[in-house]
Amino acid sequence: MKYKSDWASLANYSVPDWFRDAKFGIFIHWGIYSVPAFDNEWYPRNMYIKGQPAYEHHLKTYGPQKQFGYKDFIPKFTAERWDPDDWASTFEDAGARYVVLVAEHHDGFSLWDSEVNRWNAAKMGPKRDVVKELSEAVRRRGLKFGVSYHRAEHWWYFEGGRQIDSDVSDPAYQDLYGPAMPSSTQPNHQFLEDWLKRAEELVVKYRPSLFYFDWWIENSAFERYLREFAAFYYNQAESWGEEVVINYKHNAFPDGTAVLDVERGKLGKIRELPWQTDTSICYDTWGYTTACKLRSSYSIITDLADIASKNGNLLLNVAPRPDGTIPEEQKRVLGEVGQWLKRNGEAIYFTRPWTRCCEGPTRPEAGEFREKEQKYTERDFRFTSRDESVYAIGLSAPKSRVVIRSLGSSLADEVEAVALLGRGQVAFEQGDEGLFVNIPPESVDGPYSLKVKTAQQRFFIASVIRG
Repeated sequence: MKYKSDWASLANYSVPDWFRDAKFGIFIHWGIYSVPAFDNEWYPRNMYIKGQPAYEHHLKTYGPQKQFGYKDFIPKFTAERWDPDDWASTFEDAGARYVVLVAEHHDGFSLWDSEVNRWNAAKMGPKRDVVKELSEAVRRRGLKFGVSYHRAEHWWYFEGGRQIDSDVSDPAYQDLYGPAMPSSTQPNHQFLEDWLKRAEELVVKYRPSLFYFDWWIENSAFERYLREFAAFYYNQAESWGEEVVINYKHNAFPDGTAVLDVERGKLGKIRELPWQTDTSICYDTWGYTTACKLRSSYSIITDLADIASKNGNLLLNVAPRPDGTIPEEQKRVLGEVGQWLKRNGEAIYFTRPWTRCCEGPTRPEAGEFREKEQKYTERDFRFTSRDESVYAIGLSAPKSRVVIRSLGSSLADEVEAVALLGRGQVAFEQGDEGLFVNIPPESVDGPYSLKVKTAQQRFFIASVIRG
């Protein structure tokens, strides 16, 4: 076996080109928590905690938690209108190159036909193997398929149910709600072994190209199990003849052994190692609710450009209804992103960072949970590179003529040609103060991309990391 379960061996891992080339993926939070459609995907936890809006809503809508607990939502998670091929078509049209399904969230309900966990979608609720069906539909479209696994937080997720009179304390449902321990405690051996078995079962049964972990795996109790899982997964992929990705947050994995993910935020400069942002199409939830505060396609497109310029990918979450349909307003936004990528995808897909990522006065705050609806000016550009060209992505529609300071003759090689993607060649003039480009009137009404061919392309060099 190529990999052993130690960090020195796992440091031999390399991020596959398919991930670096893809740049844009779709994330899906869909599960029992979609049924109440209230607050957010943490409804299962918050419905048992006094003082939480979900707690009061649950009492008024469904009655006491002892009589109607989280388990009682399962028959209402019907997926009666779910068409995995329609989902795959929607994601392909949006321009996504990979799709990641939350196979198990913190609530302990698995969306696959599990032999480890009886609380699963093949036996209850939809009575369909959601992971299997979606993986097949996605792969038929030539997209990569991945799974997200959030079970680590299950150790304490239902702890509130122990503090009130609820079904969480009923022994009949211990294997769904348990352990429900205080969040200040460490997971025990039994829980950790079960955590590993479920993760490995997903790998063996569905061969995901990407395996995403949420944040609590950074707890020191998981360290040994993370090493064991990574070695197992990477060795399995070697036997399949495929290259795979593990996503992690914070410091759960050492640099170079997997791919860093930044939740609802971005980095401030180019990172030598590939990385990823995950965010949701709704600002206030990952799972379906009736009050989703929807993001604009403009914010997603400009985020994608900013992230790609810094050597990252964007994983955008959608939130389907419990019947399996994706709300039309979410589909509309995805469609607008897809239309932009049809014209401008050459500046995103297969690219690598240039010698600098950014130009202009607007710099979003770096770090996780920092996202907001950002407005850019016509002086804001993000740069990528591919083959013999630099791409300057303008983040706001120009009036007529723009100047790109970073591509002036004092900073860049001689420019031979400039094209507006989707339109063709445009007039330009390169001087010491910048590259001056004439944009045809009314040719763009939002973010746009200029393909700049230079006499000698300078690719990103690891030692050159400039903002």
